[in-house]
Amino acid sequence: MDVRMFGFENPLLSTLHHLVGDIPDEAEKSRTTPTGTYVRDARAMASTPADVKELPTAYTFVVDMPGVSSGEIKVQIEDDNVLVISGERRRGEEQGEREEGRYLRMERRMGKFMRKFSLPENADLDKVTAECRDGVLTVTVMKKPPPEPKKPKTVQVKVA
Repeated sequence: MDVRMFGFENPLLSTLHHLVGDIPDEAEKSRTTPTGTYVRDARAMASTPADVKELPTAYTFVVDMPGVSSGEIKVQIEDDNVLVISGERRRGEEQGEREEGRYLRMERRMGKFMRKFSLPENADLDKVTAECRDGVLTVTVMKKPPPEPKKPKTVQVKVA
């Protein structure tokens, strides 16, 4: 957008235009606007608190999941080092429970949940376990043993 197109050649307007930049057209706005999936995933991640603990031989990830069955929880390793914990908490009616009455207050969060954790290089991706007990999911990722220090190689010196 050229500030001179309205008949103004004011240095202040030119400076403002330079600082603000061009106003994006509709095509550019659509590229910069987050998609519905991105927004849903961001909300799910923000509302899923987790504890992460490093032990001498493993990393543990603990997530509270009251009312979620183990069949509704998915634990995956993506992109070779990202631990993804996801699933969905549903209302009683959707789980086959029919209740009489109506809710006066609903404070428990329902819907999808997800958390992603970047795993360190020493995480052994072949030794990952997940256990859900009393509404608490614990994912354990074992550590690889530290590499043995390289011993110096001795080379025999020959007499020529």
